[in-house]
Amino acid sequence: MNKLSYLLALCLTSLLTMAQNTETQNTVYICPPCGSSCDDAMHHAPGVCSHCNMPLVKKDDSKTIAFYLQNGVEVLDFAGPMEVFTYAGYKVFTVSATQEPIKSQGVLQVVPDYSIENAPKADILAFFGGNSGAASQNEKVIKWVQGQKDVQYHFSVCTGAFVLAEAGVLDGKTATTFHNALADLEANYLKVDVRKNVRFVDNGNVITTAGISAGIDGALHLVAKLQGLNAAKRTAYYMEYDNWNLGNGLILSDDNPYNQTEPASFYTAFEGTYEHPRSSQVQLIYNRKEGNLVVENKGLQSPVLHIVDDVFSDAGNEPVFFHRNNSGDVIGYSLTKEGTLYKKL
Repeated sequence: MNKLSYLLALCLTSLLTMAQNTETQNTVYICPPCGSSCDDAMHHAPGVCSHCNMPLVKKDDSKTIAFYLQNGVEVLDFAGPMEVFTYAGYKVFTVSATQEPIKSQGVLQVVPDYSIENAPKADILAFFGGNSGAASQNEKVIKWVQGQKDVQYHFSVCTGAFVLAEAGVLDGKTATTFHNALADLEANYLKVDVRKNVRFVDNGNVITTAGISAGIDGALHLVAKLQGLNAAKRTAYYMEYDNWNLGNGLILSDDNPYNQTEPASFYTAFEGTYEHPRSSQVQLIYNRKEGNLVVENKGLQSPVLHIVDDVFSDAGNEPVFFHRNNSGDVIGYSLTKEGTLYKKL
């Protein structure tokens, strides 16, 4: 390489490094909403909130989600996805036809944050089953749904799909709903391609799920689409939702978050026993079902998720840097790029 070429390459490398550093510095991270003072705190690096111990998320990834709730709404229909979305860092508010208290399944009293008259704009609109006819057959509610502009995603659980169908959101699309309501959806909305025996259907910007617990699967799927599969895996781990089968739905969109880029052989190279800063040693194994590494320490397992090359992150979104020798064998890891090396034993 001549001197001019060397100087050009050096200049380009410096510019790329400066751009990457600027991007890192300009990225703002926030705590998932928990109702505490830390909700307003801004951070400039990933990690865990020191106040509530929740993994920080990129501010730009945060969405605002309107949960429409009607009197008689099924508890788990909305409570399951609410758990998913709030942990993932989204701002969820409730809205109903009025702001009068409603009762979920005749047991849980809920006071909506807004009515359809004063509800703010949302990035995502979500609808749920349990007396869903109170919403789907309410002309004012349907007009409100149709009048919402620039909605990025429509999401429904169980018979909440009837609200979307009545508003015309499902026209020409494929959808599913609660197993006892599939025939009614098919008979009453001929423009909808109704599918049976699926946990959720993803049309791209419209996601419908089967009944009750399937809403959790659909919500995790939407998180995976918006923030990447690792964010969804961390959420499922936090919720101890061990029955989540990745991608167990009908995905008709191009943005499939389950296309794993690394083969199993990539992950098995990291398996083994390692030193650990807070215990004598830990075991790292490859979980074939989940498609990621898990660390086993004192009988407990938690995910170790691949980011890029030999960089991973733990369940709290803290980075883990693996190191190799000249032969390419993994010899250990550090918790900062140039930090203490904890050896592979």
